[in-house]
Formats: sequence, C-alpha cells, structure tokens
Amino acid sequence: MISSDLKLVVVIFNTKVKNNVTTLISHIYCHSNEVKKTIYHTVNITSTKAKLFAIRYEINQAIHIPDVSHIIIITNTVIEHFGH
Repeated sequence: MISSDLKLVVVIFNTKVKNNVTTLISHIYCHSNEVKKTIYHTVNITSTKAKLFAIRYEINQAIHIPDVSHIIIITNTVIEHFGH
C-alpha cells in the first residue's frame, strides 16, 4: 500500500537484461496515484549502470512534485530512502 502522506513520493522500478538489451520500467506514485510511467531500453550497458541512471532520473523527476520531503525508491533488488 502506498502511503497517503502528502510529502511522500514512491518510485518503483524493475530492470531486466535479455539478449544484451536492458529494459527498465519505472512508476512514480504520489498521493496513491500514479504520476508517471517510463520505459527505458538500452543496449550494451550493464544493468547496474541502467539502474544508477534510472535512480538519478527518477529522483530528478520526483523532486519537481510540489511539497515532496521524502522519496522512496523500490527496485527489484534494493530499497533506498532519501529524505530531508
């Protein structure tokens, strides 16, 4: 369940590598509503580099949502929490 905390944004993404193509699907939720869905495809890049790019990109997208104080990132391997 996504929190109804008005200052919380949740980013969920999953990375898969098949035939040297990394696919990453991400969802950003705020107020229990999906704000954005993005699909990335990259070739000849490690899944770690794709995840780092996605984390950076999604944090950049999430901080532009008004009144955000916490960003929770959930991946298929790690849960990270960024807050201030």
